Amino acid sequence: MEKLTAEHPLSKSEDLVKQNIETLKSLFPTIVKEGKIDLEELKAVLGEEIESGDEFYRFNWAGKSMARQEANKPSTATLRPNKAESKDWDTTGNIFIEGDNLEVLKLLQKSYANQIKMIYIDPPYNTGKDFVYKDNYADNLSNYLTITGQTDEEGRKLSSNAESDGRYHSNWLNMMYPRLKLARNLLKEDGVIFISIDDNEVANLRKLCDEIFGEENFIGLFIINSSPSAIDYGHIAKMNDYALFYSKNALETSTQHLTEEEKVFKYTDQKGPFNIYPLYNGNVAFNPKTRPNLYYPFYLNPKNKIDKDFYEIGLEKKDGWVEVYPVISQRDGIQRVWRWGKPKSKEGLNDEIVGYKTENGEFRVVQKTRLTGKMIRSLQLDTDISSRRGTRDVEDLFGSKIFTFPKPVELIRRFSAVSTVSEDIVLDFFSGSGSTAEAIMRLNAEDISDRKFICVQLPESLSEDTEAYKAGYKTIADITKERIRRAGEKIKSELKSDLFSSEGKTLDIGFKAFKLDTSNIIPWDGSLENFEKNLFNSTSNIKPDRTEEDVLFEVLLKSGLDLTQAIEERLIGANKVFNIGYGTLFICLSDAITTATAEEIGKWKEEIQPAKCRVIFKDTGFTDVEKTNSIQILKRYGITEVNSI
Repeated sequence: MEKLTAEHPLSKSEDLVKQNIETLKSLFPTIVKEGKIDLEELKAVLGEEIESGDEFYRFNWAGKSMARQEANKPSTATLRPNKAESKDWDTTGNIFIEGDNLEVLKLLQKSYANQIKMIYIDPPYNTGKDFVYKDNYADNLSNYLTITGQTDEEGRKLSSNAESDGRYHSNWLNMMYPRLKLARNLLKEDGVIFISIDDNEVANLRKLCDEIFGEENFIGLFIINSSPSAIDYGHIAKMNDYALFYSKNALETSTQHLTEEEKVFKYTDQKGPFNIYPLYNGNVAFNPKTRPNLYYPFYLNPKNKIDKDFYEIGLEKKDGWVEVYPVISQRDGIQRVWRWGKPKSKEGLNDEIVGYKTENGEFRVVQKTRLTGKMIRSLQLDTDISSRRGTRDVEDLFGSKIFTFPKPVELIRRFSAVSTVSEDIVLDFFSGSGSTAEAIMRLNAEDISDRKFICVQLPESLSEDTEAYKAGYKTIADITKERIRRAGEKIKSELKSDLFSSEGKTLDIGFKAFKLDTSNIIPWDGSLENFEKNLFNSTSNIKPDRTEEDVLFEVLLKSGLDLTQAIEERLIGANKVFNIGYGTLFICLSDAITTATAEEIGKWKEEIQPAKCRVIFKDTGFTDVEKTNSIQILKRYGITEVNSI
């Protein structure tokens, strides 16, 4: 039985540096020597494609190297379940996390890597008044516990980022860089991110996102109506903010159209109405050199029409068939490439993509687009998405102006509508008042879907003179949770279909609440202030103020299982055993574990027949003899991965 020590991968969040080294090793095996990268060998592999001079285009600022390192640093923290402040704990798939989003993003790396379809964030705009997270790269978790008053009786005020600070922009970039770096890892290959911002940092944010997501994955910049009445900023009456729109991989990304009541279609077939759209890529950065996999010929049969308007096409050359390449742009003379690679084109041949003859006799390859609405516009100027509407959204729920400048639900609903479908996961790690959670619940109610949200919010203390504090809320996170509860109930009351019961679905208006904290397991706790206490503590390896469920969710998270996994509980003798993910993981943290417990776990596993199975016991929960015999019993049931904590 392997004991999970502080150095074991299962005791902390994903080690991204090790992961990167493994990726490089798979691509270039000769560059890794004894676990380290041989830079000279890497240079030799890359040949002349290395920039070694000082004068080349790049984006740099004071502290960037430390911010980059911080993104790669594992976390020993955990997320503790908070059932008391949750809603519909046993049935919901939504998550709310109270804590510093930098540490939380690290903890989500194992369970949610490549799982998030859309991220929306409304980060601090760096106006000099809003809070800028002052990361302490030596120990971010201790810093978080201190500034939120959890380790300091007096507490501390969260500071602003004054323009008098010589590193005004650098401080903001150092805050954003590791968070966006970690966020990108969580996105699915076809995932997208929307970031609200104003004039103060929009230029720097664009450069930062170009570096992290790649210039080629920039989709667009939205101009958003923030104040219909205009605010006097001196020399200009300001009416707008912005939202940047990036994809993880533009070649994989697809978006939906916003619903529109009337649409004129030119063509119809057995599947209904459609229009046609050129298959070539309109991005000027994409050409045969930058995207060689998108430059290839189709072959069109001019003698065979598949209906009155379109011709048969293929990807293999045949006698008499015409070779068709993407067009050369008349505007800039650039040879275009296709929007689809060969594998995807092969799937759509003569169905979604077809041959077409233009009025001047040229053969083209086009895509049939069965639109039900219109493409989202870069100008979002109607009053439904103004900051005034966002304020009204919250006032309608609370009856007072309890939160300043909340993002309007409609704006996030539109972003979600064009970029997600049912069962997609949406993440907001600057959650504020909880507009994203309400937007997802409203969108699900509209199209009878089951999107899930993960919202993260720092428990930033509220001033005693605010309306929210007077109403009984001590932190912004308290407001977020209550907003989600009230919004869900309001949406439920507005539904005519009784929560979709007639369609066989149920609208999820709940959330599982979690709270960031130090590790529940003493040997795994990397905090400096606990080192001496941990060194001499041998009576128990689980902290006395922590529950079995606290430990359960830490093991679940650090094993790479998501926080909404199905969990079944059985009492075997006097021992409580948890079954997570239908037999993927069994955990027993009791103090009197016997071979009978192992026997019943083995039988339980046989009932379920999971593809993979791991068992974790509390190390001090049984004697050496019981431990040895339990391992042998589990082996008899085909369970070879047995660990202790």
